[in-house]
Amino acid sequence: MHALTDAHLLQIIARNPINQALLQILPTLGIPHAMLTAGALFQAFWNHRSGRAVDWGVKDYDIAYFDADLSWAAENQVISRVQQACAHLAVNVEVRNQARVHLWYAEKFGGTYSPLKKVTDGIDRYLIRSTCLGVDIDTGKLYSTHGLDDLQNDVLRMNVLNPRPDLFRAKAASYQARWPWLQVLE
Repeated sequence: MHALTDAHLLQIIARNPINQALLQILPTLGIPHAMLTAGALFQAFWNHRSGRAVDWGVKDYDIAYFDADLSWAAENQVISRVQQACAHLAVNVEVRNQARVHLWYAEKFGGTYSPLKKVTDGIDRYLIRSTCLGVDIDTGKLYSTHGLDDLQNDVLRMNVLNPRPDLFRAKAASYQARWPWLQVLE
């Protein structure tokens, strides 16, 4: 088996028509340091691997961006702009300013969460290494914190940059329920 490359993964990601549309619409909205991230990317790969439609089971499309304005009003403006521009897609598009995550993380997930300095810092802290992926909406380039080996090898491994064993196990179990061939390595 050949090593999974950024280019090949990007081709698979683009087979999802919603991903394609988002990557065309989002650059026109002036969102600072924005990336399409999370399930829209790695689930496209897992679905491709399993022979399913690449958009199967994607419950939302995550857009992470970074703006030093920590106000809810500023984030809400970006959310509204994206929702209006993407309403015709009829999917849930989740937009979050990574500069604000530390303000609500503890209440939602427990534990501490230090402030992020750039958009990729949030991706770097996803619970599972193989899911630490993003596509820059301006350049179209793939960002991967830990490389693509775990993704290619169907491995779910806890991310040492955010070691939360209980949350990791719950998320891994959720993924295994949909893609049973994924292997959990602790």
